[in-house]
Amino acid sequence: MVPSGQLPPATRPDLPSPEIDILELGDLTPGAGQPRPVLLDDDLLILVTGGHGIVELDFHALPCRPGTLLRATPGQVLRCPARLDAIVLRWHADALHGLDVDPAAVPHHHQLTGEDEDAVINEVSQLVVDHRRHRDDPAVRALLRHQLAVLLIRLALLPGARDSERAPDDTDPQRTEAATFRRFCREVEAGYPYTRRVEDYAARLGCSVRTLTRACLAVTGRSAKQVVDERVALQARRLLAATDEPVARIGRQLGFPEPTNFGRFFTREVGVSPGAFRAARGRSPQRIVAPRRPGDPCTPAGRA
Repeated sequence: MVPSGQLPPATRPDLPSPEIDILELGDLTPGAGQPRPVLLDDDLLILVTGGHGIVELDFHALPCRPGTLLRATPGQVLRCPARLDAIVLRWHADALHGLDVDPAAVPHHHQLTGEDEDAVINEVSQLVVDHRRHRDDPAVRALLRHQLAVLLIRLALLPGARDSERAPDDTDPQRTEAATFRRFCREVEAGYPYTRRVEDYAARLGCSVRTLTRACLAVTGRSAKQVVDERVALQARRLLAATDEPVARIGRQLGFPEPTNFGRFFTREVGVSPGAFRAARGRSPQRIVAPRRPGDPCTPAGRA
């Protein structure tokens, strides 16, 4: 049984390549009325083809119209309005194994225009056609994997997409701090359910708390402790919005044995109690929030 609020695995018995699936936007949030946020298990690439509306990704409201490209990653929560039409590519993590491609270099929210839009639409359309026409051919698995890799590489080359992916330069303090911040984010992603102590992350990275705090302040304007606490609060918001797990159990999963401690932490970070936040999860986003910078916050993809 698939837990409430989660997508079913990206496998269907009639498809030869369960690693890569083609969906419609309505398949992500089925049902009538205001769609509920969905906790994602797989990578998604969404190309809006019709309509205007707002897609909510990790609680950021993103404006969408034809040509809008969205990339979502496992662990994020997604809510899509019914008035949008889109092609959705969904793939398992191992679909790109052995291929020289980095999905993390793809922007999470981008409005395609001009030649870029034409090229991306052509590649997505060809992938969809091959997915449908060759479903009985065993060779389609390799074809789709390479088509997806080419598409992702093309998207990584979009203007501005790779600004945050430059290799660190030891002679440039800002770029060195950005590299430290990225390493810190990776450690936080692995360790946030177990510890919120910056000292523990500094020990794992072989640096001082002061170094981590300096890097976080340089990249985000927030301290290392704030970055850790925001990551924990984000996961709490995801689970409260997209699942029916009891509040106390969610707190325990995030390292709060006592529900009162979790309630105080959540209220401090989010501004409302866990119960109030969950009660409001079905409301439509009230305003558009611009996507954060690439290192901001520490999400599984490092971007939101």
